[in-house]
Amino acid sequence: MAITASMVKELRDTTGAGMMDAKKALTETAGDMEAAVDWLRTKGLAKAAKKSGRTAAEGLVAVAVEQGTAVAVEVNSETDFVGKNAEFQSMVKGIADVALTVDNVEALNAADMGGKPVSEVVTDKIATIGENMSVRRMAKLSGASVVSYVHNAAAPGMGKIGVLVALSADNDAFGKQVAMHVAAVNPASLSEADLDPSVVEKERQVQIDIARESGKPEAVIEKMIVGRMKKFMSEVTLLNQDFVVNPDLTVGKAAEEAGVEILGFVRLEVGEGIEVVKEDFAAEVAKAVKG
Repeated sequence: MAITASMVKELRDTTGAGMMDAKKALTETAGDMEAAVDWLRTKGLAKAAKKSGRTAAEGLVAVAVEQGTAVAVEVNSETDFVGKNAEFQSMVKGIADVALTVDNVEALNAADMGGKPVSEVVTDKIATIGENMSVRRMAKLSGASVVSYVHNAAAPGMGKIGVLVALSADNDAFGKQVAMHVAAVNPASLSEADLDPSVVEKERQVQIDIARESGKPEAVIEKMIVGRMKKFMSEVTLLNQDFVVNPDLTVGKAAEEAGVEILGFVRLEVGEGIEVVKEDFAAEVAKAVKG
């Protein structure tokens, strides 16, 4: 029986097995899907599937820098404990190094890492460690100089928050200060020009509604909005924020004094935006008893 790509995909979706393992299982069982699942289970290759429905919101962000290009990659696990596991950390570092050669997560998962696609390396590690894991995000940045910073480091180059800052010229000391600022303050964008217009409009409407509650004339309200939006921009855009190292300067002004231009930044924080459903202890026990 001919083994089709759709059959391989179905088996992979069902078991969490790697592409080549799924194809081999179907070949060995003449395309019988149930038998293929059993074949994978007997080989220990379907173990990861039991973990795939569990929320992975912990893990690590790793950074890697090479000749003016840098990357930050988030690899998730279920528990913070796994983030301290040397085996997991080694895998994450390897994935970050591979990420320097690709441009997005899809390409990263398909990229070669020690003779296997990254996705299969992760699947193998799920089976070994026993927790669900995933390569969730990556971001790449280039410039004359790119500085990286990891906050709450669990190991060199990886931790809970990873930051990259691209500069127009070499100034590692200043770049590191800006990266630490980004980690602490979490700006929404580099400048007003980079800010999502929908975010700006939403804030403007909120401020208009607040101002109108005061009962002041529309002409006065318009002036109030100008001032409030300026304040908003100073809070959410990196170049307009007060520099944590020297609050008397904005980050943009500090860059001018340092003789460099900040070209861009990346900030990835582990688990950011992932909704974790928490159960009470009694519910967890009851769930475990029911299997």
